[in-house]
Amino acid sequence: MSTHIKHATPDFAVLDAIANRWSPYAYDGRGVEPAKLKQCLEAARWSASSYNEQPWSLILAQRENKAEWDKALACLLEANQGWVKHAGVLILTVAKKTFTYNGKPNRVAEHDIGLAMGNLSIQATALGLDAHQMAGVNLSVVRSTYNIPEGYDPVTAVAIGYAATKANAPDAELYERDTKPRTRKKLSEFVYAGSWGQTSPLVK
Repeated sequence: MSTHIKHATPDFAVLDAIANRWSPYAYDGRGVEPAKLKQCLEAARWSASSYNEQPWSLILAQRENKAEWDKALACLLEANQGWVKHAGVLILTVAKKTFTYNGKPNRVAEHDIGLAMGNLSIQATALGLDAHQMAGVNLSVVRSTYNIPEGYDPVTAVAIGYAATKANAPDAELYERDTKPRTRKKLSEFVYAGSWGQTSPLVK
């Protein structure tokens, strides 16, 4: 049994990397080792996607490169800039809006980016890192800053790094926010069978 500080208490057994995955706000300011970062990106690469389109593009900024770091950080909403600045890596995600094989709209492109970032998050957790995905991004700033072409849409951002401890947290309030218990809906609240809102007998 894991002793991770944010280990979930699932009703049914899941992989430790899933139970330990969480989204901290307080990072300790360390960079992320290139080898670990490559493993996280490789995990995203092997995610499932409709027609194997792999509609994601990732814009990567590492805190060791101040110019690129500041450039990416400026694409976030101000509230997110305040805590992300202590992470080690910032990724901006971009979705290709159409399928390559027929040029038709890909209505699940953002869904597939979610799958890829889910893979990345679980891999990060397995490596002792912590990833925090966010919607608080100024999409028009991303587009203009990085010259995103037509047919592609900025979607989200992901911070990766090492969660702070009480001793090295850059912000006590953020650390206290991170220590709150994790909660989730019960399976019976969202797993249906037969008709909408009818709980599946499997999870009653």
